[in-house]
Amino acid sequence: MSNSFTFDPVAVVVDWLDACRLGKLDALLDLYDEQATQDCHCENVTLAGRKAIASYWAPKLQDRRGPMAFTLDELALMGNSVQVDYRGYQGNPIRIFVHCTEAGKILHTSCRPQASWEN
Repeated sequence: MSNSFTFDPVAVVVDWLDACRLGKLDALLDLYDEQATQDCHCENVTLAGRKAIASYWAPKLQDRRGPMAFTLDELALMGNSVQVDYRGYQGNPIRIFVHCTEAGKILHTSCRPQASWEN
């Protein structure tokens, strides 16, 4: 399957996981577009803009638990997005879809506990 990206969306996801794993909020936010949105079905919140995304992620990055936090289980390029199965900040399995702009910035994410995608 080919895509029309001029960047590697999988590399964006790997950078996103690295920033989370290392607790680097500024590096994480640099990956997001200014108009980015996030639908978190884990906590039933919708976020818009980098300021809201920063407020959401800051405590999670500080509260990373154990060696499994933010580790990659599996990923797949799916059209214009990347499906990522990873371990959340508490080590629980999460599935997130990451959609990027043509410039390679994260425009939208949608996540929920991995088991709920499979039901």
